Amino acid sequence: MRVLYSLMWWAALPLVLGRLWWRGRREPGYRTHLGERLGFYGHAVDERPTIMVHAVSVGETRAAEPLVEALLAARPDCRILLTHMTPTGRATGRSLFAHHGDRVIQSFLPYDTGFMVGRFLRHFRPAVCILMETEVWPNLIHGCAAYEVPVALVNARLSERSLRRGRKIGSLMTDAARAITLVAAQTDADATRIASLGAPNVAVTGSIKFDVVPPQAALDTGAMLRARFGGRPVLLCASTREGEEGLILDAYRAMDARPAGMLLVLVPRHPQRFDEVARMVEDRGLTLARRSALPERVDTDALLGDSMGEMFAYYAACDCAFIGGSLLPLGGQNLIEACALGKPVLVGEHTFNFLQATEEAVVAGGALRVADAAALVRTAAGLLDDDARRAAMGAHALAFAARHRGATVRTVELLQQIIA
Repeated sequence: MRVLYSLMWWAALPLVLGRLWWRGRREPGYRTHLGERLGFYGHAVDERPTIMVHAVSVGETRAAEPLVEALLAARPDCRILLTHMTPTGRATGRSLFAHHGDRVIQSFLPYDTGFMVGRFLRHFRPAVCILMETEVWPNLIHGCAAYEVPVALVNARLSERSLRRGRKIGSLMTDAARAITLVAAQTDADATRIASLGAPNVAVTGSIKFDVVPPQAALDTGAMLRARFGGRPVLLCASTREGEEGLILDAYRAMDARPAGMLLVLVPRHPQRFDEVARMVEDRGLTLARRSALPERVDTDALLGDSMGEMFAYYAACDCAFIGGSLLPLGGQNLIEACALGKPVLVGEHTFNFLQATEEAVVAGGALRVADAAALVRTAAGLLDDDARRAAMGAHALAFAARHRGATVRTVELLQQIIA
């Protein structure tokens, strides 16, 4: 199966590279560092032990922040190699860890063929390969076994839906799971599902995302945004996905009575869609301001959050937050950051990627489920009009986030056992 998988990669490579170049029209970062994606690197070899942490995109990179900081503190003899698959993830890592200088270096992970993975491992010679959340790459894991590099899957999660998909490809996934040295799972359910694929050493450590601390700079930016909003009640729709913004905007426009001065803030998950979402707003006759051209006073119907790396700032500036990817069957996004800032959270019905955290937040009283976009804007309006209820939900959200901290310490304790 792995040989067939590798042949499929080589057969698809022209299309993969063509798509990369095509995406580079909107995001030029996809056209940079192309050699790294094929296993060619210009970094000088460093004699310090290298801890590889793979964080595919923005969400995983931000989630990795407390882990990277803890590893740097625990292992002053080591450097971190932070690998990504998207330019936005790479840019996020650069902004988070620039103050560490050459103790944190970055690279794109090569495509998952034996040849490219082998060049990558021979060049960087990692002491350990740490994969974040769901990033199981069969040839990378096989190559690590061949070069005697232990592999850890940390902050690991696996939905029932993903488990079914994994079982469909049979030995390709089970062989990879059996070769993972250590799994640090977010929940008992995640641990059970991952162990069922054959992973031999699975522990439950909790979610590292609870340990992410809002940077003071982001809080300051949030305060600035709040001042520009002029005291208006704010509904933030964070990390929205394709198909959701239109539903939200239609429901927002159709509201019989909005809270006085209500402002809708839309922050699409993918930056290449910023202009598309702006057109959606304007096509519906709503007035729009953009974060990239922020006026001294935001007096429009909506604000487009067309910036990267400022999600904490948007959460700090809002009164109520909806977490995108959950109105449609896309699995939802992380609600922990909003809870950590004490914001009432709304989610749709589709949260299978973060099911346990979402369910616990709902039970704790910090989050509410909504059936559709109409229910979303109606529920948000009710919260924006009810200061006491909104404050109570925010307090419950904050307490929920505080109760679950500590996963980073538990994860690092496990990792220390396998870092040579």
